[in-house]
Amino acid sequence: MSTAGLRTPDSDRALGSDAETTVPIPLPEFLDDWLGRNHDDLVAMRRHIHANPCLSREEQPTAEFVARQLQDVGLKPEFIPDGTGLTCDIGSGDRVIAIRADMDALPIHDPKNVPYRSTVDGVCHACGHDAHTAIVAGIGKALAALAHSSELPARFRLIFQPSEEKFPSGAPTMIKHGALSGVDAIFAFHCDPRLEVGRVGVRNGPLTAASDMMEVKLTGSGGHTSRPHLTTDLVDAISRVVTDVPPLLQRRIDPRQSVALVFGAINAGNAANAIPQVATARATLRVHDRELWHSLPQVIKEITYDVAKASGAECEIDYTRGVPPVINDRAAAAMFAGATSAALGPEAVTESPVSMGGEDFAYYLEQVPGAMARLGVGRPDGQQFDIHQGNFDIDETALSHGVRVMMHTILAAAASPGF
Repeated sequence: MSTAGLRTPDSDRALGSDAETTVPIPLPEFLDDWLGRNHDDLVAMRRHIHANPCLSREEQPTAEFVARQLQDVGLKPEFIPDGTGLTCDIGSGDRVIAIRADMDALPIHDPKNVPYRSTVDGVCHACGHDAHTAIVAGIGKALAALAHSSELPARFRLIFQPSEEKFPSGAPTMIKHGALSGVDAIFAFHCDPRLEVGRVGVRNGPLTAASDMMEVKLTGSGGHTSRPHLTTDLVDAISRVVTDVPPLLQRRIDPRQSVALVFGAINAGNAANAIPQVATARATLRVHDRELWHSLPQVIKEITYDVAKASGAECEIDYTRGVPPVINDRAAAAMFAGATSAALGPEAVTESPVSMGGEDFAYYLEQVPGAMARLGVGRPDGQQFDIHQGNFDIDETALSHGVRVMMHTILAAAASPGF
């Protein structure tokens, strides 16, 4: 599809209203022209969103801003009932290719000395969602330009979702309100500051991990530390849970599987000479295999109960399911790789490493085939602040690269019999 003939609204106006006389141009040339005229608009959109961040489930202002941008080029976005998310269809036909952006920011201070620094105290776009949103809005505008030529090969759906960062997340909300209705394939980017701008990380199969949470609560008779034999020593008991359960879990699963059970918080009393009556520990579980993810909670609970019982403690476990793993479809990942090569050159394609982080794009991929790719946003000055740090920023040339690669990807997907 990257060499298919396409017309621009400007060429239609120049040659008259008779569409049959319009000379088609290849997609790369169309994008060169469109991005040459609209790159500054992409930057302005991203900077506005960055300066006006909204926390999860509070994205109404960002959603309204995106809607205005799309309405300005004649599109008709539709909000979900609470106004925190929206979708927008472009083109017609039964075949639907979707592109997703997440819009929420993080409760992090923005210390950057830039004109687009966050104007909301304690809230910052530190994960690139401002860039994701600007890119997908830009794709909408580019597709609107193509739609004037009546040559869109499918219907394209823009999905702007709330609350990727906060659980329960926004993807199920969008799905509930019909975002995936009729969709044949879906694609998304995630910014990656470890990749230099102009490169795109692609991976077939697992890309991110499922992420669950577990809280273990132990109870027993407390008492004086001089007489531990008369108590249930919950400090010792919770310590054994933290140190013994993870390695015991590893003995219950295939060693070729990647599983990480990591405790991040412990609370067990506050006096040096008193054994408490309650102790708690909280952990996350991360795993890439979907089937293993479904079976692990019961295994972890069995091990934890057994370890606690050996200490004489009563044990309660609150296990919370998080997001599933992102597992890219083989054909969709290949589509991303081929599109990146066509858009930016073969040297731009790199294999993305698997991540233990969670990403709620996984919910879409449980319903329809698709893929997420890592968009290189590494800055030329060499500063590499990671995501979820207040100093995180991007090389803004990545915005045009994102539009270019995604346009190649979705148009190729629309023409592919693989979806």
